[in-house]
Amino acid sequence: MTTQTTTPGTRTATAPGERSSLLRLYLTRGILAVAWAVAFAGAHEDVDAVAITLLVVYPLIDAVSSFLDLRAAPDGPERRVTLFNGVLSTVAAIAVGIAGAGGVQPVLHVFGAWAVLSGVAQVVVGIRRRGPELGKQWPMLIAGGLSVLVGAFYNIQAAGDDPSLDVLSVYATGGGVFFIVQAALLGWTSRRLRTGSV
Repeated sequence: MTTQTTTPGTRTATAPGERSSLLRLYLTRGILAVAWAVAFAGAHEDVDAVAITLLVVYPLIDAVSSFLDLRAAPDGPERRVTLFNGVLSTVAAIAVGIAGAGGVQPVLHVFGAWAVLSGVAQVVVGIRRRGPELGKQWPMLIAGGLSVLVGAFYNIQAAGDDPSLDVLSVYATGGGVFFIVQAALLGWTSRRLRTGSV
């Protein structure tokens, strides 16, 4: 059985299995982001092998999440954007690994560019999923918008006199929290749909 949504600009049907799959994906993605932030906060004083490894891992988490998301995404623009984000994050992981050899500034530039583009992709997918059956997607829309702004800030900071990687832990923590909140909203929505209150 599928549920219908009539919100302009969104898909017309959402399967319960898709909602359950997204809930697990968002929750796992959020927990991994927060765990990454904690690990990176204590390991980036120097851009050494450990720091570079963690820098590569973060966009890879996003890439894997995007490719897993493809299993739930229907054919159409949403699926294409999700695939684009998976490829983008894979390229970002490779680029940030290379940039790590140049120090803080190139890392921030790469992370900033990735944050802007992936934030735009997240907003587009969030708009496609903003119907009530998928929890309105406000956390994802806000997180995507903030990612664009923060990414631009990273590039400005990278061009300044005292760039720092401290901001990346804050970025990952914020993103992780938004994913966890979205998972909670999906769980609440599922319960309401089961009881027929939506």
